[in-house]
Amino acid sequence: MKRIVALGLTAALSAACGSKEEKQAEQAQQQAAQTAEKGAAEAAKGLEQMAKGLEAMAGGGSGDAKPVNPVSFRDMQALFPDLDGWEKAKPIGERMSSPFSYSQAEVAYTKGDSRLELKMVDSGFNQLLLTPYAMFLQAGYEKETSDGYEKSTTVNGQPGWEKWNAAGKDGELNALVGKRFLVRIEGRQIEDTKVLHDLAGRIDMGKLAALK
Repeated sequence: MKRIVALGLTAALSAACGSKEEKQAEQAQQQAAQTAEKGAAEAAKGLEQMAKGLEAMAGGGSGDAKPVNPVSFRDMQALFPDLDGWEKAKPIGERMSSPFSYSQAEVAYTKGDSRLELKMVDSGFNQLLLTPYAMFLQAGYEKETSDGYEKSTTVNGQPGWEKWNAAGKDGELNALVGKRFLVRIEGRQIEDTKVLHDLAGRIDMGKLAALK
């Protein structure tokens, strides 16, 4: 009889422990789900705030603009300038309508071992394309490392930013034109960012901003 009672107590204790462990596991799952949900909500809110903030960073006005169909990449290619002493390659381009609309055109310039790549992208006022660059467009943004730097700057009269890697002798110059068009110039095996600004200075930013 005692043995039966002991077995019964053991079974009851095992069941109680199992029930407690199951409850703890369930609570842990609920907490994890709540944490994930809260994190996703905060991330979405952060992206929304960044998208709205892009308007102020770029000079205002773009936040209320509704997405539009991007222009033909051929229209942007027509604005690719010549650069004295550099050989300009044949331009290429593409236009996409899904999952979001955009068009881009690009061309390369070479001079000995040096190479420049110029790219223009029409975001069509799609904030998903512009938001990732919001931080770089903030006035006064600057970051310095042992190899180089990145900072916000003005590019041919437009808000933008530049990067420089002294160790690799490569740099990057970017501009947001008309709160819609992204212009990027990348340079490899160059002495400094001056040649990037020289190329940017030859681009008719007014015509680019007026494209429809």
